[in-house]
Amino acid sequence: MKRRLFVGTIAMVSLVSGAGRAQPADWQTIVGRDLRFRVEMPAPATESKAAEKEKGHDGERVGWASKLNGEMFDFDYVDYQAGWYSERDTKVMARELGRGEAEKAFPRTLQGWDGYALDIEDQGGAVVMMRTYIVKDRLYRLLVTAKNDDANKAAAARFLDSLRLAQTRQ
Repeated sequence: MKRRLFVGTIAMVSLVSGAGRAQPADWQTIVGRDLRFRVEMPAPATESKAAEKEKGHDGERVGWASKLNGEMFDFDYVDYQAGWYSERDTKVMARELGRGEAEKAFPRTLQGWDGYALDIEDQGGAVVMMRTYIVKDRLYRLLVTAKNDDANKAAAARFLDSLRLAQTRQ
């Protein structure tokens, strides 16, 4: 596992280190090259880039994927053209991004940023959960699966709750 040394303000040290929390060896912290986010995933996480662009994209989609106990953990982001989200009502945009009745607008947002959630549970209690956040003109997405047991659901919750952004919405 590669480790990088970051020198910066106390706020940045908090972003990178997870506010001093010890991290088990089976999890790793992914920090964006532009230092705009941090997320924890089961190790090893594999980075990928998708060059295909959808309407409004300003760059390639960058993502990481990993597995734990056979469950899937995916995180990705993509930048959109200037003003794509930032010049619109992002609550409306979050609703427009929704693709069905199962998705709902977050009652509480991440550091003030708007987004939506998708939680699907099968008859056996296994779940698929997705969180999508709109931050200025960047879209972040987390997707995880979990069997119906405490350990897998705890790992899924840890992953979904681990995303931290360098910016708070004013």
